[in-house]
Amino acid sequence: MNRVVVTGIGFASSIGVGQEEVLSSLQDLRHGFALQQLPGEGIGPELVCGKVDGFDFTGNESRNWTFPGLEDLDTAFVSGLSPHGAYAWVALEEALKHADLKRAQLGDGKTGIFCASAGSARMMHHHIGRMAAANWKRSSPMGVVSSIAGTLNFNLAAHYGIQGANCGFVSACTSSSHAIGYAFDEIALGRHERILVVAAEDGEAETLLPFLGMRALSRNQDPDTASRPFDQKRDGFVGTGGGVALILESMDSAHSRRTEPIAEMLGWGQASDGHSVAAPHPEGLGIQTAMKNCLASAKVDAKSIDWINAHATSTPAGDRAEVLALKSLGFAEAGAQTSISSTKGLTGHGLSFSGALEAAICVLCLSKGIVPGNSALTEPDPLCDGLSLPTETTQKGLQFVLNNNSGFGGSNVCQLFAQPK
Repeated sequence: MNRVVVTGIGFASSIGVGQEEVLSSLQDLRHGFALQQLPGEGIGPELVCGKVDGFDFTGNESRNWTFPGLEDLDTAFVSGLSPHGAYAWVALEEALKHADLKRAQLGDGKTGIFCASAGSARMMHHHIGRMAAANWKRSSPMGVVSSIAGTLNFNLAAHYGIQGANCGFVSACTSSSHAIGYAFDEIALGRHERILVVAAEDGEAETLLPFLGMRALSRNQDPDTASRPFDQKRDGFVGTGGGVALILESMDSAHSRRTEPIAEMLGWGQASDGHSVAAPHPEGLGIQTAMKNCLASAKVDAKSIDWINAHATSTPAGDRAEVLALKSLGFAEAGAQTSISSTKGLTGHGLSFSGALEAAICVLCLSKGIVPGNSALTEPDPLCDGLSLPTETTQKGLQFVLNNNSGFGGSNVCQLFAQPK
């Protein structure tokens, strides 16, 4: 089995575009939220949402959008993008630069790309609306490739000349965590030398507002307290758009390129609740099993974990289930040293790209030796008694970091990252 390392990460997120901005936000516990009217023009409700600076997707024609690096792109590529396609491209460009990979190296047949997104509900709505207005006789030639769930794969694999694996993952909020897990397997088994893992979401009205009907979104209109995982007064998640990219590579490949790994991925695990289409298992059995499978895969004891980036979205039921799962593995026992926090208190919940976003944050924090605090946690749920839930970002020598992720249908994924040796 090949050892698997992370050699590059890139961000286009509500807490920063680029590693430096993200690190600063994590250190200072600076969230990326704003009270916004969705969809705008006084039509929709005001909600606290994540806001990604430097991107303007006004209108539905990509040629009229603005985002970092747009001037370097040809119009043919841009015409096939959705808003989250732009986020993904910006994040991937940073990750490739971080990993010291040139575009010419990506078409070697040993490099693959795994993407995660639910597609663009906004672009789908736009293109179907135009077809209906034309009595179903005309449609945009880019309508499909800019809308459906494979849009990131279609556009990025062609743009970068990928000749290795090209695969998309759709498992709700665990989509990008699955992409990372199966990328790990591809490299560990020697099928590929590296996989580009890219995930993104629009985070616009068409994506977020349907969650109001499920009573999943926070109705708190204070950006400072709307997203507060583990707090007694939490009332739902805060949605966000954005993109993230990670470069996973075999240790041998990284060494042959004289590229220094920033983290090692030791293993991963997954399990299903087998309980509900949307609600988590009330005792967190699925995430409990996923964590056990991950630790067994990595051959690491639970007591060795320094920090857990919890999935905790700030929903009453979801946070409760994860707390019970964490307790079942001994993270609340006397003398337990594991710090637990949810960076969704800063970033919001990125849906299908949340797992990869938090994995990249884990890697960044490992490299800098910090544990982000639970930024808006003022009244911890009594169920959390015994868990170490820091409210300030602390400097801590990190060796092992666990990343939890859960999604609709009872899907649960856990990954373990470590300092590279």
